[in-house]
Amino acid sequence: MGSVLLIVFAIFVGLLLLVAFWAIALYNGLIGKRNRFRNAFAQIEVQLQRRYDLIPNLVETAKGYMSHEKDTLEAVIAARNQAMGAMQAAAAAPGDSSAMANLASAEAGLGGVLGRLMAVAEAYPDLKANQNMMAVQEELTSTENKVAFARQAFNDAVTLFNTARDTFPAVLIAGLLGFKEAMLFEVDDASARTAPKVNFGG
Repeated sequence: MGSVLLIVFAIFVGLLLLVAFWAIALYNGLIGKRNRFRNAFAQIEVQLQRRYDLIPNLVETAKGYMSHEKDTLEAVIAARNQAMGAMQAAAAAPGDSSAMANLASAEAGLGGVLGRLMAVAEAYPDLKANQNMMAVQEELTSTENKVAFARQAFNDAVTLFNTARDTFPAVLIAGLLGFKEAMLFEVDDASARTAPKVNFGG
């Protein structure tokens, strides 16, 4: 009788160890995938910050030619500052639903006002021919392409994390371990996905 109890106890302990090892492996796997999408967002942050740094130069260049467009120029700077604040909040919590939604909204707003600025700039031939304006526009276009690439990498990493989190049996304990579903970075406004275009060809 004693040997039977010992065998049952050994089986029970073995099962506990298996469950413990499984939980540890699951936890470590989710940590790794969460770190991956957080690192991917850091690349978005680098490119967005570069774009935000270019915008004051763009506005200063345009200001010399568009003295009657003060409201448009001020709207660009205000939208840029709002987007930068949203980006900093998202960088502190990549994947957080509220932070990512705010960033997407701010980026859409910034894209909209930049688009309006570029449309107004079409009426100023001297501004269109300005070398600094052309250089900044080229940098903005290049940076936006890098933002799009980094955003795709982030969204891929978020999808991988969410799939691992929501797959059975991980879904049973992921929430208890503090792994919340991460949100993709999607900008609905098409103007925020592509850098505003200006025809500098004349």
